[in-house]
Amino acid sequence: MTETSDVTITLDMTMEEVLERIPSAQRALFQRYHVGGCSSCGFQPTDTLGQVCKDHNILDTGEVIQHILRSHELDQNMQVAPGDVKAWLDAGEELRFIDVRSPEELELASIPQAEPLDYNDSGKYMELPKDTRIVFHCKTGARSLDVAAYFAGHGFTNVSSLRGGLDAWREEVDSSVGEY
Repeated sequence: MTETSDVTITLDMTMEEVLERIPSAQRALFQRYHVGGCSSCGFQPTDTLGQVCKDHNILDTGEVIQHILRSHELDQNMQVAPGDVKAWLDAGEELRFIDVRSPEELELASIPQAEPLDYNDSGKYMELPKDTRIVFHCKTGARSLDVAAYFAGHGFTNVSSLRGGLDAWREEVDSSVGEY
Protein backbone atom coordinates (compact mmCIF):
# COMPACT_ATOMS: atom_id res chain seq x y z
CA MET A 1 0.00 0.00 0.00
CA THR A 2 1.26 3.46 -0.89
CA GLU A 3 -0.31 6.73 0.11
CA THR A 4 0.00 10.47 0.09
CA SER A 5 -1.72 12.68 2.61
CA ASP A 6 -5.12 12.20 0.99
CA VAL A 7 -4.96 9.23 -1.37
CA THR A 8 -4.09 5.56 -1.11
CA ILE A 9 -3.79 3.17 -4.04
CA THR A 10 -2.75 -0.47 -4.16
CA LEU A 11 -1.93 -2.98 -6.88
CA ASP A 12 -5.07 -5.00 -6.15
CA MET A 13 -7.36 -2.03 -6.84
CA THR A 14 -9.26 -2.03 -10.13
CA MET A 15 -8.43 0.71 -12.57
CA GLU A 16 -11.95 2.02 -12.01
CA GLU A 17 -11.13 2.43 -8.30
CA VAL A 18 -7.75 4.02 -9.06
CA LEU A 19 -9.33 6.48 -11.50
CA GLU A 20 -12.08 7.36 -9.00
CA ARG A 21 -9.39 8.35 -6.49
CA ILE A 22 -6.96 9.86 -9.00
CA PRO A 23 -8.76 10.83 -12.21
CA SER A 24 -5.48 11.84 -13.87
CA ALA A 25 -3.87 8.42 -13.26
CA GLN A 26 -4.56 7.42 -16.86
CA ARG A 27 -2.70 10.48 -18.13
CA ALA A 28 0.18 9.74 -15.73
CA LEU A 29 0.38 6.12 -16.89
CA PHE A 30 0.34 7.14 -20.53
CA GLN A 31 2.94 9.89 -20.15
CA ARG A 32 5.48 7.66 -18.41
CA TYR A 33 4.71 4.11 -19.57
CA HIS A 34 2.56 4.54 -22.71
CA VAL A 35 -0.27 2.69 -20.99
CA GLY A 36 -3.95 3.55 -21.40
CA GLY A 37 -3.85 6.09 -24.18
CA CYS A 38 -5.08 4.00 -27.09
CA SER A 39 -6.75 0.69 -27.86
CA SER A 40 -3.44 -1.18 -28.23
CA CYS A 41 -2.17 -0.09 -24.82
CA GLY A 42 -5.52 0.26 -23.06
CA PHE A 43 -7.00 -1.52 -20.07
CA GLN A 44 -10.42 -2.41 -18.78
CA PRO A 45 -11.97 -0.72 -15.74
CA THR A 46 -12.09 -4.13 -14.05
CA ASP A 47 -8.35 -4.80 -14.54
CA THR A 48 -6.31 -4.33 -11.39
CA LEU A 49 -3.36 -1.95 -11.39
CA GLY A 50 -1.14 -4.98 -10.80
CA GLN A 51 -2.60 -6.72 -13.86
CA VAL A 52 -2.07 -3.62 -16.00
CA CYS A 53 1.58 -3.54 -14.92
CA LYS A 54 1.97 -7.24 -15.68
CA ASP A 55 0.25 -6.93 -19.08
CA HIS A 56 2.65 -4.14 -20.06
CA ASN A 57 5.79 -5.75 -18.63
CA ILE A 58 6.30 -3.10 -16.00
CA LEU A 59 8.29 -4.82 -13.30
CA ASP A 60 8.79 -1.98 -10.83
CA THR A 61 5.20 -1.75 -9.65
CA GLY A 62 6.18 0.34 -6.64
CA GLU A 63 7.56 2.98 -8.99
CA VAL A 64 4.29 2.93 -10.95
CA ILE A 65 2.34 3.71 -7.79
CA GLN A 66 4.84 6.40 -6.77
CA HIS A 67 4.65 7.97 -10.23
CA ILE A 68 0.84 8.10 -10.11
CA LEU A 69 0.94 9.66 -6.65
CA ARG A 70 3.63 12.21 -7.62
CA SER A 71 1.59 13.12 -10.70
CA HIS A 72 -1.49 13.50 -8.52
CA GLU A 73 0.40 15.82 -6.17
CA LEU A 74 1.59 17.93 -9.11
CA ASP A 75 -1.98 18.06 -10.41
CA GLN A 76 -3.25 19.19 -7.01
CA ASN A 77 -0.67 21.99 -7.00
CA MET A 78 -1.76 23.04 -10.49
CA GLN A 79 -5.36 23.64 -9.40
CA VAL A 80 -6.58 26.99 -8.17
CA ALA A 81 -9.66 27.79 -6.13
CA PRO A 82 -12.53 29.69 -7.75
CA GLY A 83 -12.27 32.42 -5.11
CA ASP A 84 -8.62 33.02 -5.97
CA VAL A 85 -9.40 33.41 -9.67
CA LYS A 86 -12.26 35.78 -8.84
CA ALA A 87 -9.90 37.86 -6.66
CA TRP A 88 -7.32 38.04 -9.47
CA LEU A 89 -9.98 39.13 -11.94
CA ASP A 90 -11.41 41.72 -9.54
CA ALA A 91 -7.91 43.09 -8.88
CA GLY A 92 -7.31 43.43 -12.60
CA GLU A 93 -4.36 41.07 -12.53
CA GLU A 94 -3.07 40.02 -15.91
CA LEU A 95 -4.21 36.52 -16.82
CA ARG A 96 -5.91 34.53 -19.52
CA PHE A 97 -9.02 32.76 -18.22
CA ILE A 98 -9.87 30.18 -20.87
CA ASP A 99 -12.94 27.96 -21.08
CA VAL A 100 -11.97 24.68 -22.79
CA ARG A 101 -15.50 23.32 -23.14
CA SER A 102 -17.11 22.66 -26.49
CA PRO A 103 -19.15 25.35 -28.27
CA GLU A 104 -22.29 23.33 -27.47
CA GLU A 105 -21.49 23.42 -23.76
CA LEU A 106 -20.77 27.15 -23.90
CA GLU A 107 -24.33 27.71 -25.11
CA LEU A 108 -25.65 26.01 -21.96
CA ALA A 109 -23.71 28.05 -19.40
CA SER A 110 -20.59 30.16 -19.12
CA ILE A 111 -18.51 32.32 -16.82
CA PRO A 112 -18.70 35.83 -18.30
CA GLN A 113 -15.05 36.66 -17.54
CA ALA A 114 -13.73 33.55 -19.35
CA GLU A 115 -12.83 33.51 -23.03
CA PRO A 116 -13.78 30.42 -25.02
CA LEU A 117 -10.92 28.35 -26.36
CA ASP A 118 -10.44 29.14 -30.03
CA TYR A 119 -10.72 25.66 -31.53
CA ASN A 120 -10.10 27.11 -35.00
CA ASP A 121 -6.70 28.47 -33.96
CA SER A 122 -5.71 26.69 -30.76
CA GLY A 123 -2.04 27.06 -31.78
CA LYS A 124 -2.19 30.77 -31.03
CA TYR A 125 -1.92 29.94 -27.32
CA MET A 126 1.44 28.27 -27.87
CA GLU A 127 2.72 31.65 -29.10
CA LEU A 128 2.01 33.29 -25.73
CA PRO A 129 5.00 34.03 -23.49
CA LYS A 130 5.75 30.91 -21.45
CA ASP A 131 5.26 32.78 -18.17
CA THR A 132 1.75 34.02 -19.04
CA ARG A 133 -0.67 33.28 -16.23
CA ILE A 134 -3.33 31.06 -17.76
CA VAL A 135 -6.25 29.54 -15.90
CA PHE A 136 -8.20 26.90 -17.81
CA HIS A 137 -11.66 25.73 -16.86
CA CYS A 138 -14.26 23.21 -17.97
CA LYS A 139 -17.43 21.91 -16.30
CA THR A 140 -15.81 19.92 -13.46
CA GLY A 141 -12.10 20.68 -13.64
CA ALA A 142 -11.00 17.33 -15.12
CA ARG A 143 -10.59 18.32 -18.78
CA SER A 144 -9.08 21.68 -17.89
CA LEU A 145 -6.53 19.92 -15.69
CA ASP A 146 -5.50 17.81 -18.69
CA VAL A 147 -5.16 20.99 -20.77
CA ALA A 148 -3.14 22.75 -18.05
CA ALA A 149 -0.85 19.71 -17.77
CA TYR A 150 -0.41 19.74 -21.55
CA PHE A 151 0.65 23.40 -21.46
CA ALA A 152 2.96 22.77 -18.50
CA GLY A 153 4.51 19.94 -20.48
CA HIS A 154 5.17 22.42 -23.28
CA GLY A 155 7.13 24.77 -21.04
CA PHE A 156 4.44 27.06 -19.68
CA THR A 157 5.35 27.94 -16.11
CA ASN A 158 2.21 29.65 -14.79
CA VAL A 159 -0.76 27.50 -15.84
CA SER A 160 -3.60 26.38 -13.62
CA SER A 161 -6.90 24.60 -13.76
CA LEU A 162 -9.96 25.94 -11.99
CA ARG A 163 -10.57 23.42 -9.19
CA GLY A 164 -14.09 22.06 -9.64
CA GLY A 165 -14.62 23.97 -12.88
CA LEU A 166 -17.81 25.78 -13.78
CA ASP A 167 -19.73 23.79 -11.16
CA ALA A 168 -17.48 25.06 -8.35
CA TRP A 169 -17.55 28.62 -9.74
CA ARG A 170 -21.37 28.54 -9.57
CA GLU A 171 -21.29 27.21 -5.98
CA GLU A 172 -18.52 29.43 -4.63
CA VAL A 173 -18.51 32.62 -6.70
CA ASP A 174 -21.57 33.25 -8.86
CA SER A 175 -24.80 31.32 -8.37
CA SER A 176 -26.29 32.95 -11.49
CA VAL A 177 -24.06 30.83 -13.76
CA GLY A 178 -26.23 28.23 -15.46
CA GLU A 179 -26.25 24.57 -14.53
CA TYR A 180 -26.32 21.60 -16.88
